[in-house]
Amino acid sequence: MSIQIVILAAGLGKRMCSDLPKVLHPVGGRPMLAHVIDTAKALGPSRIVVVVGHGGDAVRAAFAGEAIVFATQDPPQGTGHAVACAMPSLAMEGTVLILYGDVPLTAAASLEPLASAAAAGALAIQTQVLADPTGYGRVVRDNGRVQRIVEHKDATPAQRAIGEMYTGILAAPAASLARWVAALSNDNAQREYYLTDVIAMAAAEGVDIATAAPANEYEMQGINSKKQLAEVERAYQRLQADALLEAGVTLADPARVDVRGTLRAGRDVSIDVDTVFAGHVTLGDRVIIGSHCVITACAIGPDTIVHPFTHLEGATIGAHCELGPYAHVHPHTELADGVGIGNFVEVKRSRIGPGSKAKHLSYIGDSTIGAKVNVGAGTITCNYDGANKHRTVIEDDVHIGSDTQLVAPVTVGKGATIGAGTTVWKDVEPGMLVVNTKKQMSLAGWSRPVKGGKAKLK
Repeated sequence: MSIQIVILAAGLGKRMCSDLPKVLHPVGGRPMLAHVIDTAKALGPSRIVVVVGHGGDAVRAAFAGEAIVFATQDPPQGTGHAVACAMPSLAMEGTVLILYGDVPLTAAASLEPLASAAAAGALAIQTQVLADPTGYGRVVRDNGRVQRIVEHKDATPAQRAIGEMYTGILAAPAASLARWVAALSNDNAQREYYLTDVIAMAAAEGVDIATAAPANEYEMQGINSKKQLAEVERAYQRLQADALLEAGVTLADPARVDVRGTLRAGRDVSIDVDTVFAGHVTLGDRVIIGSHCVITACAIGPDTIVHPFTHLEGATIGAHCELGPYAHVHPHTELADGVGIGNFVEVKRSRIGPGSKAKHLSYIGDSTIGAKVNVGAGTITCNYDGANKHRTVIEDDVHIGSDTQLVAPVTVGKGATIGAGTTVWKDVEPGMLVVNTKKQMSLAGWSRPVKGGKAKLK
């Protein structure tokens, strides 16, 4: 079956109250149009044509790497006109399927019956019976056969009582669709060319008009406002949560997890509430994710625990690690097996070896740390000289005392010990003890300050 797909994405989206083209607003962390393109690709089309208008340059730029053809509708004159703008980019054989860039949750499985019916010569439209179809065009039938679509505002009371509505999605033989679209008229109050008028044309010719319903009501939900965007986002996130649950992931509350990309999880993974996953994330077996974490584009090894309020981005994390709470791991960071990164520790562009720990209030940037290193509380790598970044190297089995500053570029040799409060600005030989020699003074007769007064030394 040869199929070409046209995606209408030229809408202005006034009700979005945004400078961003409507179809670029995100659902699940990706432009809503990206979801429609993915659905189109799943049907194996010979060609995908995206019709753009308002913000067309931004849409083209966002999908520059995709194997799609762009057509321009300028100025916009209705859905029929949009399809007419796509026609020069289509071959006149096979089937054409019309989709919408602002209806992102349509499933490929729900479109296949339409494509099959159109391949057999029918005009196929997607319809849905709703308890409350207010605002939607109604499907008018005569003895069971579809005759036309009547918009809600034009419908009689009897027609408004019809529960079957038209979603706007249709499939037709390419040559027939081209002929019908060319015959459309804009003789109406809006002076627009309506794609729905081709249904009455097909009925008048005696063409079989097939109907098929989507498997789920959310598939037909379009987005014209931020409220509708939020509703579709919730529907999308529930789908992601259900898929995770089916795969065996434990979710503390399926309504309180956001997947804004792809999440692949192993066996016996547990995810607490209000977590956000962005980009491509993989979680190994038995990983535990605490509440309020944000994890972006990371691979996390098995048996690792991520405590609450931890941010991980662009990092590779080994097995049996423990991170957080309140830790921040930046991109280009690699943590080997058994690494511990604790409260208020920030790691950036660094590699940390097996079993090494930085448990409290430290900054590790542009560093290479070996195995079994202990980084004391309050330690920082001074990696920036005001113009350039420099690297710190800490070899295996080093002990770094609390409140240490390592002024890069600097290397601390294997087995060395750095005393608390030391500023290390020269390389340290292996096995050495380095301390800052300071004289501690003890003064008698000290009186602490009180409110309204000063400290005194008797």
